[in-house]
Amino acid sequence: MPAPLNLILVDDHPLLRMGVAGYIQQEADLKLVAQLANAAELRAWLATGNKADAALLDRSLPDADGLDLVSELRDLGIKVIMLTIADSDEEISEAISSGVDGYVVKSSDPEQVLAAIRSVCDGQSSFPLSIMQKMARGELGSNALSALTAREMEIVDQVKEGHSNKAIAYKMNLSENTVRNHLRNIMEKLGLRNRVQVATLALKEDRKRH
Repeated sequence: MPAPLNLILVDDHPLLRMGVAGYIQQEADLKLVAQLANAAELRAWLATGNKADAALLDRSLPDADGLDLVSELRDLGIKVIMLTIADSDEEISEAISSGVDGYVVKSSDPEQVLAAIRSVCDGQSSFPLSIMQKMARGELGSNALSALTAREMEIVDQVKEGHSNKAIAYKMNLSENTVRNHLRNIMEKLGLRNRVQVATLALKEDRKRH
């Protein structure tokens, strides 16, 4: 059996930490290795050389904006899931721009939080479908493709150039099934239905940048 994923939780509300810890501890593939109340505790924990696969990070900490900690965590190879009570377009756009791997509203069901953790640790990004659809429609003022992983962006670039799954698989040294899976994930994340829409969106984002 593979080793469990090591997680840290950074939030200043004891009751929330207790609740999240409770349902993480019931999962055999997840392990909560630290519960921290603020940025100072997080930095002290990291300074001792501790490691984790992912962090559930509150946006509103008493001594810092959680977004200011994202790059510090990612530089250490720790995935970041923003944990917040806010779901305004502005807040979401700022979180995406900061480089978070996932975004979870505190009112989410435990199953949604667990799914986000597993998805992010598997190299995917995890945002609620409603957010993905807003991103795809350009309603968040951010690159609609910014939530995709580097590998998914490679697939998008190939689709944009009109290559078939077979051609993409050959060029990227992947199986066709892997390409199909990536493409399905891309469409799910962006709220799109087919590869033509993916290509159209990618071309639209190219025009924005130029």
